[in-house]
Amino acid sequence: MRLGPCCTPLPEPIRFRRTTARHLSRLAPDARAEFLRELLLHNAGAHEEAVRWCADHGIFAFRMTSQIFPVYTHAELGYDLDVVDAAGAIPERLARAGALARARGVRLSLHPDPFVVLGSPTERVVKNSIAELEYHGLPARLVGAEQVTIHAGGAQGGRVAALERLRDHLECLATTTRALLALENDDRVFTVADLLPLRHAEGIPLVFDVHHHRLQGDGTADDEAAEACFETRGDREPWAHVSSPRSGWDGPEPRLHADYVDPADVPVDWPARWLTVDVEAKAKELAVPRLARDLGLPAAGNAQNR
Repeated sequence: MRLGPCCTPLPEPIRFRRTTARHLSRLAPDARAEFLRELLLHNAGAHEEAVRWCADHGIFAFRMTSQIFPVYTHAELGYDLDVVDAAGAIPERLARAGALARARGVRLSLHPDPFVVLGSPTERVVKNSIAELEYHGLPARLVGAEQVTIHAGGAQGGRVAALERLRDHLECLATTTRALLALENDDRVFTVADLLPLRHAEGIPLVFDVHHHRLQGDGTADDEAAEACFETRGDREPWAHVSSPRSGWDGPEPRLHADYVDPADVPVDWPARWLTVDVEAKAKELAVPRLARDLGLPAAGNAQNR
């Protein structure tokens, strides 16, 4: 089993830069383009360093930040990468980061924010969701990330109707973006059983979140639900998420993630499996080596060259 952090801040000197639409609006067009080119080039280089840091520390999965190209989809101040970087230096650097990830055995993914809801009945929400997914597909393709993980979203009008809308709106995505999608069971609405028919109809693989399943299950045991998700991957390495409730399973809000993962919350057969697990903990990359140690996993080299 390989473990990875989620959108980790990572230690200095690795830092991803961000900006705001307000700041960009204050810059003249030429200055704005130059500012963005430098920022994006920095983030591409930071991603390469993040991959190297993960591999050097025995971490062999990494969820990329959604802000690698900040403000990209903004209605007024959004931009095209080809315009900002006509020389192609940013794609080149991201391709180098991807080559390093493959050489060192680090699996890469992205996970858009929850406001991406393809099954929404609201046209504006769907339009924005499509734009966000197309955006996430861009760095994913440039770096060679394996997937973009999404939730099915809300269930206005009922689960069946919401999933039908999601299925219809998949047709609005570029083929290359749609090929990257993976669906995750959530903690409020859609269970593994709800998502399996969509998998069978559309071929989208499932990511199993064991914390979510324990909160919003479908009546199946953890191992049965996990196996159903893992089988959707075919001959590819399965992907799962694990986390612990901050206030305990009997606490007032078990959906909130704790700083670290209690090893008792990891299914007992996972450490010996061919499996990638994103550690969704507030302590980010600090939680990964602790969990590896608690589970008796090797400190490094446990997932290279798979």
